[in-house]
Amino acid sequence: MKKAFFIIVLVLLADQISKIYIKTNFLYNEEVVVFDWFRIHFIENNGMAWGAEFGGKAGKLFLTIFRLFAISGIGYWLFSSIKKNAYPILIVAVSLIFAGALGNIIDSVFYGVIFNTPINETATLFSEKPYGTLFHGKVVDMLYFPFVEDAVIPSWVPYFGGKTFTFFNAIFNIADTAISTGVGLLIVFSKKAFPKENE
Repeated sequence: MKKAFFIIVLVLLADQISKIYIKTNFLYNEEVVVFDWFRIHFIENNGMAWGAEFGGKAGKLFLTIFRLFAISGIGYWLFSSIKKNAYPILIVAVSLIFAGALGNIIDSVFYGVIFNTPINETATLFSEKPYGTLFHGKVVDMLYFPFVEDAVIPSWVPYFGGKTFTFFNAIFNIADTAISTGVGLLIVFSKKAFPKENE
């Protein structure tokens, strides 16, 4: 339990500190090039993968509530795994998934009522004029790894020939990284994490 708690707290602190720093020090869409293949690029989205949106405010509220139920299930899974003395990698993986999900839920639930969104200025924490309402906050993303940028697809490729593409063009955050790492661990160590019981 202590190790799981440590992982969760560590991920949440790193996630929220990075998001608050970016939100209060970067203009929207501002980018800092660390390396050619790694950049800090500030964007926000309503919380779905790849910035997808549906259903306006009602859809956003549904998504946030769904996430609250989902994280309750993940929390129960973590507690149950610890109680059963499950394989350590399973506990680490579920802890990462729980922490990542909670990190993005904090954005969705609270950021709308603690941040403003000024034009051509950085945001203010605990603003008197927040940009949204409870459960309608936007998730802050900033990690961008364009390993291959503006590459041209060969002209002989049907339909896509001659067009440019970027690999990898997703912009994400530490919470997303924790979730992906947790899922990756479950896949790689699936046989040990989910051993079949003898009949």
